[in-house]
Amino acid sequence: MPAIFVGHGSPMNAVEENEFTEGWRAIARSFPRPRAVLCVSAHWETRGIAVTSGERPETIHDFRGFPEELFTVRYPAPGDPGLAREVARLLAPREVRLDPRRGLDHGAWSVLVKMFPDADVPVVQLAMDTSRPASEHYGLARGLALLREQGVLVLGSGNVVHHLGRIDFGREDGFDWAVRFERAARERILAGDHGALVEYESLGPEARDAVPTPEHYLPLVYVLAVTGEGERPVIFDDRVTMGSISMMGVAYGLA
Repeated sequence: MPAIFVGHGSPMNAVEENEFTEGWRAIARSFPRPRAVLCVSAHWETRGIAVTSGERPETIHDFRGFPEELFTVRYPAPGDPGLAREVARLLAPREVRLDPRRGLDHGAWSVLVKMFPDADVPVVQLAMDTSRPASEHYGLARGLALLREQGVLVLGSGNVVHHLGRIDFGREDGFDWAVRFERAARERILAGDHGALVEYESLGPEARDAVPTPEHYLPLVYVLAVTGEGERPVIFDDRVTMGSISMMGVAYGLA
Protein backbone atom coordinates (compact mmCIF):
# COMPACT_ATOMS: atom_id res chain seq x y z
CA MET A 1 0.00 0.00 0.00
CA PRO A 2 1.32 3.50 -0.72
CA ALA A 3 2.64 6.03 1.76
CA ILE A 4 1.48 9.55 0.98
CA PHE A 5 2.21 13.03 2.27
CA VAL A 6 -0.41 15.66 1.48
CA GLY A 7 -0.10 19.42 1.80
CA HIS A 8 -3.52 20.06 3.33
CA GLY A 9 -3.57 23.87 3.41
CA SER A 10 -6.82 25.57 4.41
CA PRO A 11 -9.67 23.58 5.99
CA MET A 12 -11.85 25.13 3.27
CA ASN A 13 -10.44 22.55 0.88
CA ALA A 14 -12.92 20.15 2.48
CA VAL A 15 -15.84 22.02 0.88
CA GLU A 16 -14.16 23.60 -2.14
CA GLU A 17 -13.10 22.14 -5.47
CA ASN A 18 -9.71 23.23 -6.77
CA GLU A 19 -6.47 21.95 -8.27
CA PHE A 20 -5.29 20.62 -4.92
CA THR A 21 -8.41 18.65 -4.05
CA GLU A 22 -8.43 17.19 -7.55
CA GLY A 23 -4.82 16.14 -6.95
CA TRP A 24 -5.89 14.28 -3.79
CA ARG A 25 -8.69 12.54 -5.68
CA ALA A 26 -6.38 11.57 -8.53
CA ILE A 27 -3.86 10.03 -6.15
CA ALA A 28 -6.58 8.06 -4.35
CA ARG A 29 -7.84 6.69 -7.66
CA SER A 30 -4.37 5.40 -8.54
CA PHE A 31 -4.23 2.57 -5.97
CA PRO A 32 -6.61 -0.07 -4.55
CA ARG A 33 -8.86 0.69 -1.60
CA PRO A 34 -6.80 0.32 1.59
CA ARG A 35 -7.81 -1.85 4.52
CA ALA A 36 -7.38 1.19 6.76
CA VAL A 37 -5.62 4.55 6.98
CA LEU A 38 -3.04 5.49 9.60
CA CYS A 39 -2.92 9.28 9.54
CA VAL A 40 -0.29 11.52 11.08
CA SER A 41 -1.73 15.04 11.13
CA ALA A 42 -0.13 18.36 11.99
CA HIS A 43 -3.08 19.03 14.26
CA TRP A 44 -2.62 16.41 16.95
CA GLU A 45 0.34 17.24 19.17
CA THR A 46 0.89 15.44 22.47
CA ARG A 47 3.45 14.67 25.11
CA GLY A 48 4.43 11.09 24.52
CA ILE A 49 2.87 8.84 21.89
CA ALA A 50 -0.87 8.37 21.47
CA VAL A 51 -3.14 6.72 18.94
CA THR A 52 -6.91 6.88 18.46
CA SER A 53 -8.59 3.64 19.46
CA GLY A 54 -12.30 4.40 19.35
CA GLU A 55 -14.71 2.56 17.08
CA ARG A 56 -16.52 5.71 15.90
CA PRO A 57 -14.20 8.75 16.02
CA GLU A 58 -16.01 12.07 15.91
CA THR A 59 -15.27 14.84 13.41
CA ILE A 60 -13.34 17.56 15.27
CA HIS A 61 -13.81 21.14 14.02
CA ASP A 62 -10.57 22.47 15.46
CA PHE A 63 -10.61 25.98 13.96
CA ARG A 64 -12.43 29.30 14.15
CA GLY A 65 -13.55 32.04 11.81
CA PHE A 66 -14.62 29.90 8.85
CA PRO A 67 -18.04 29.75 7.16
CA GLU A 68 -20.78 27.74 8.83
CA GLU A 69 -20.75 25.35 5.89
CA LEU A 70 -17.41 23.99 7.07
CA PHE A 71 -18.67 23.34 10.60
CA THR A 72 -21.48 21.16 9.26
CA VAL A 73 -19.09 18.72 7.58
CA ARG A 74 -19.03 15.28 9.17
CA TYR A 75 -16.68 12.49 8.19
CA PRO A 76 -18.14 9.37 9.83
CA ALA A 77 -15.38 6.91 8.96
CA PRO A 78 -15.09 4.03 11.45
CA GLY A 79 -12.09 3.65 13.69
CA ASP A 80 -10.04 0.48 13.95
CA PRO A 81 -9.18 -0.49 17.55
CA GLY A 82 -7.30 -3.54 16.27
CA LEU A 83 -5.03 -1.38 14.13
CA ALA A 84 -4.48 0.95 17.09
CA ARG A 85 -3.29 -2.01 19.16
CA GLU A 86 -1.06 -3.15 16.29
CA VAL A 87 0.54 0.31 16.13
CA ALA A 88 1.24 0.11 19.86
CA ARG A 89 2.76 -3.35 19.41
CA LEU A 90 5.01 -2.23 16.56
CA LEU A 91 6.25 0.75 18.56
CA ALA A 92 7.06 -1.28 21.69
CA PRO A 93 8.88 -0.97 24.03
CA ARG A 94 7.90 2.69 23.73
CA GLU A 95 4.77 3.45 25.71
CA VAL A 96 1.79 4.20 23.46
CA ARG A 97 -1.42 5.58 24.95
CA LEU A 98 -4.61 4.27 23.36
CA ASP A 99 -7.12 7.13 23.25
CA PRO A 100 -10.72 5.96 22.70
CA ARG A 101 -12.18 9.49 22.92
CA ARG A 102 -10.03 11.39 20.45
CA GLY A 103 -11.69 12.04 17.07
CA LEU A 104 -10.35 13.01 13.65
CA ASP A 105 -9.01 16.55 13.31
CA HIS A 106 -9.24 18.62 10.14
CA GLY A 107 -5.75 17.65 9.06
CA ALA A 108 -7.20 14.18 8.56
CA TRP A 109 -10.83 14.62 7.50
CA SER A 110 -10.43 17.63 5.21
CA VAL A 111 -8.18 15.47 3.02
CA LEU A 112 -9.94 12.12 3.46
CA VAL A 113 -13.34 13.56 2.54
CA LYS A 114 -11.89 14.07 -0.95
CA MET A 115 -9.80 10.91 -1.15
CA PHE A 116 -12.43 8.51 0.24
CA PRO A 117 -15.72 10.45 0.15
CA ASP A 118 -17.83 7.46 1.19
CA ALA A 119 -16.07 7.43 4.59
CA ASP A 120 -15.95 3.64 4.38
CA VAL A 121 -12.23 3.17 5.08
CA PRO A 122 -11.34 2.89 8.79
CA VAL A 123 -9.10 5.67 10.07
CA VAL A 124 -6.66 5.72 12.98
CA GLN A 125 -4.64 8.81 13.92
CA LEU A 126 -1.18 8.80 15.45
CA ALA A 127 -0.21 11.82 17.54
CA MET A 128 3.15 13.58 17.42
CA ASP A 129 5.22 14.60 20.41
CA THR A 130 6.62 17.75 18.84
CA SER A 131 8.95 18.33 21.79
CA ARG A 132 11.15 15.59 20.28
CA PRO A 133 13.56 16.20 17.37
CA ALA A 134 12.72 15.13 13.83
CA SER A 135 15.34 12.38 13.98
CA GLU A 136 13.42 10.68 16.81
CA HIS A 137 10.19 10.85 14.81
CA TYR A 138 11.96 9.26 11.86
CA GLY A 139 13.33 6.46 14.02
CA LEU A 140 9.96 5.89 15.63
CA ALA A 141 8.11 5.73 12.34
CA ARG A 142 10.51 3.19 10.84
CA GLY A 143 8.78 0.61 13.00
CA LEU A 144 5.49 1.24 11.22
CA ALA A 145 6.65 0.31 7.71
CA LEU A 146 5.24 -3.21 8.09
CA LEU A 147 1.72 -1.79 8.11
CA ARG A 148 1.95 -1.02 4.41
CA GLU A 149 2.35 -4.74 3.70
CA GLN A 150 -0.87 -5.30 5.66
CA GLY A 151 -2.94 -3.04 3.43
CA VAL A 152 -2.71 0.10 5.56
CA LEU A 153 -2.26 3.46 3.85
CA VAL A 154 0.17 5.64 5.80
CA LEU A 155 -0.95 9.24 5.30
CA GLY A 156 0.95 12.29 6.48
CA SER A 157 -0.99 15.56 6.44
CA GLY A 158 0.79 18.88 6.90
CA ASN A 159 2.69 21.40 4.77
CA VAL A 160 6.38 21.48 3.84
CA VAL A 161 6.24 25.28 4.13
CA HIS A 162 3.80 26.65 6.70
CA HIS A 163 4.12 30.13 8.18
CA LEU A 164 0.75 31.63 9.10
CA GLY A 165 2.42 34.78 10.36
CA ARG A 166 3.68 35.57 6.86
CA ILE A 167 0.58 34.53 4.93
CA ASP A 168 -0.93 36.74 2.22
CA PHE A 169 -4.46 35.49 1.53
CA GLY A 170 -4.70 37.44 -1.72
CA ARG A 171 -1.57 35.97 -3.23
CA GLU A 172 -1.76 32.93 -5.51
CA ASP A 173 1.97 32.22 -5.64
CA GLY A 174 4.72 31.98 -3.03
CA PHE A 175 7.30 34.32 -1.61
CA ASP A 176 10.78 33.74 -3.02
CA TRP A 177 12.09 32.27 0.23
CA ALA A 178 9.17 29.84 0.45
CA VAL A 179 9.63 28.70 -3.14
CA ARG A 180 13.37 28.20 -2.58
CA PHE A 181 12.77 26.03 0.47
CA GLU A 182 10.12 23.94 -1.26
CA ARG A 183 12.46 23.50 -4.24
CA ALA A 184 15.28 22.36 -1.95
CA ALA A 185 12.97 19.87 -0.21
CA ARG A 186 11.69 18.57 -3.54
CA GLU A 187 15.23 18.02 -4.81
CA ARG A 188 16.14 16.03 -1.69
CA ILE A 189 12.91 13.99 -1.94
CA LEU A 190 13.66 13.07 -5.54
CA ALA A 191 17.24 12.22 -4.60
CA GLY A 192 16.11 9.97 -1.73
CA ASP A 193 18.17 12.02 0.74
CA HIS A 194 16.21 11.35 3.92
CA GLY A 195 19.05 12.58 6.12
CA ALA A 196 18.88 16.10 4.71
CA LEU A 197 15.08 16.13 4.92
CA VAL A 198 15.07 15.00 8.54
CA GLU A 199 17.66 17.65 9.38
CA TYR A 200 15.58 20.19 7.49
CA GLU A 201 17.48 23.17 8.90
CA SER A 202 20.27 22.09 6.54
CA LEU A 203 18.11 22.77 3.48
CA GLY A 204 18.96 26.45 3.56
CA PRO A 205 18.63 29.73 5.47
CA GLU A 206 14.97 29.84 4.47
CA ALA A 207 14.22 26.97 6.86
CA ARG A 208 13.68 29.38 9.75
CA ASP A 209 10.75 31.01 7.97
CA ALA A 210 9.53 27.90 6.13
CA VAL A 211 9.34 25.76 9.28
CA PRO A 212 8.94 28.17 12.21
CA THR A 213 7.37 25.32 14.20
CA PRO A 214 7.72 21.64 13.30
CA GLU A 215 4.18 20.26 13.45
CA HIS A 216 3.31 20.78 9.77
CA TYR A 217 6.64 19.47 8.50
CA LEU A 218 6.93 16.35 10.68
CA PRO A 219 4.18 14.35 8.92
CA LEU A 220 6.50 14.27 5.89
CA VAL A 221 9.18 12.70 8.08
CA TYR A 222 6.78 9.89 9.04
CA VAL A 223 6.02 9.15 5.41
CA LEU A 224 9.71 9.13 4.47
CA ALA A 225 10.43 6.73 7.33
CA VAL A 226 8.05 4.02 6.13
CA THR A 227 9.40 3.94 2.58
CA GLY A 228 11.77 1.31 1.25
CA GLU A 229 15.12 1.86 -0.40
CA GLY A 230 14.73 2.74 -4.05
CA GLU A 231 11.00 3.53 -3.91
CA ARG A 232 10.26 6.19 -6.51
CA PRO A 233 8.48 9.30 -5.21
CA VAL A 234 5.68 10.92 -7.18
CA ILE A 235 5.33 14.67 -6.59
CA PHE A 236 1.87 16.25 -6.93
CA ASP A 237 0.15 19.57 -6.13
CA ASP A 238 3.59 21.15 -6.45
CA ARG A 239 2.91 24.80 -5.70
CA VAL A 240 3.35 27.41 -3.00
CA THR A 241 0.30 29.60 -2.47
CA MET A 242 -0.75 32.52 -0.25
CA GLY A 243 2.92 33.43 -0.01
CA SER A 244 3.92 30.99 2.70
CA ILE A 245 1.97 27.72 2.33
CA SER A 246 3.37 24.83 0.29
CA MET A 247 0.76 22.45 -1.06
CA MET A 248 3.32 19.96 -2.38
CA GLY A 249 2.47 16.32 -1.85
CA VAL A 250 4.57 13.20 -2.37
CA ALA A 251 3.46 9.60 -2.84
CA TYR A 252 5.46 6.37 -2.64
CA GLY A 253 4.44 2.94 -3.80
CA LEU A 254 2.27 3.92 -6.75
CA ALA A 255 4.36 1.97 -9.26
